[in-house]
Amino acid sequence: MGVRQRIVIAKPGLDGHDRGAKVVARALRDGGHEVIYTGLRRTPEQIVRTVMDEDARFVGLSSLSGAHSHLFPKICRLLKESGLNDVVVFGGGIIPESDRPPLYSAGVRAIFGPGTPSSEVLDFVEEASTRDCGVGSDDGWFWGE
Repeated sequence: MGVRQRIVIAKPGLDGHDRGAKVVARALRDGGHEVIYTGLRRTPEQIVRTVMDEDARFVGLSSLSGAHSHLFPKICRLLKESGLNDVVVFGGGIIPESDRPPLYSAGVRAIFGPGTPSSEVLDFVEEASTRDCGVGSDDGWFWGE
């Protein structure tokens, strides 16, 4: 493992299913990272405040309700507006391939679907932690390209 990272895992919107988010949080914790889980039904503003308060380098967003197209870009925008340009955003859940390009354009650096091995999420965190690929970066890199 590389450097230990502080990672917020959040469930934006009204989605009430959090098993996947908890599995990812546990895998990251078991991988040596410090994980802050926000719990269910958080607003974008609450999530950004948690990232700021916890001085997190990563934020993972989980969505199964279909609200990712609206909520993920809003969180990216709020992070930038708050001066948190170095925070790396990744997402997970049921997110169709056709919905992904606008999320990447908004600043999301990786999207993991159901069944993704925990090792892939850990590999992403390790790779992203060596890059200047925060939400405010013009790097253009995203996982899997």
